[in-house]
Amino acid sequence: MLRVSLRSVRDQRGDILGQGVWTSLLREREVNPSIARNPHTESKKDWRARLLPVRVAAASDAALSAALTVRLDALLAGISRRWPSPCIGFYWPLQGEFDARDGIAAWLAADPARRAALPHIPERHTPLVFHAWTPGAPMREGHHGIAEPAARELAVPDLLLIPCVGFDREGYRLGYGGGYYDRTLAAWPAATPPVTIGIAYESCRIDGGVLAREAHDLPLDAVVTEAATHYAPSARHVIA
Repeated sequence: MLRVSLRSVRDQRGDILGQGVWTSLLREREVNPSIARNPHTESKKDWRARLLPVRVAAASDAALSAALTVRLDALLAGISRRWPSPCIGFYWPLQGEFDARDGIAAWLAADPARRAALPHIPERHTPLVFHAWTPGAPMREGHHGIAEPAARELAVPDLLLIPCVGFDREGYRLGYGGGYYDRTLAAWPAATPPVTIGIAYESCRIDGGVLAREAHDLPLDAVVTEAATHYAPSARHVIA
């Protein structure tokens, strides 16, 4: 078990957010049978190879990250108006992913009834489960070297903030290809599925086209970037 503060984790970005985690996730994609059989995987692979370095470059731009912080804060305020005391599932950032932890920590501090949760991978190729998280909570290293809450207090989020490698105009997300979020949403434990909100940089938006679709793919309700909140045509909620 390790106890980490937000500051101490950021000081160790090379250890926790490094290329090794990418390698682990992408290798899992290569051995995932359902993905390997799909004839459209190659185009997603091409987009992934193109957009991963674009995302790293965007994340290193302090102005872009500051603008995305403002957008996320506005989104969290809108969530609070619609849902009095929701549970938000988010993510422990990998290299190039926007770091939402400070924003979530501030959101939690404003109301003790609010809850946040981080994903846990019980086994490879299984749905994610979510464990309650608070700033400064003890953390452990999970699958792929990703930090997760050590306490393992189960939570069922009302909304999910999901990191994107890329996204298209219809709200479909490009991830690492492991299929974790697809499996998770297909097996969601609550009667009502969560609102799904992608977090991305505008430079990772796929203009003039759409991502290849697989049978299990579902669009996000919205994608938040530093420039705009892009609602999918099929969005179930508009969070103002």
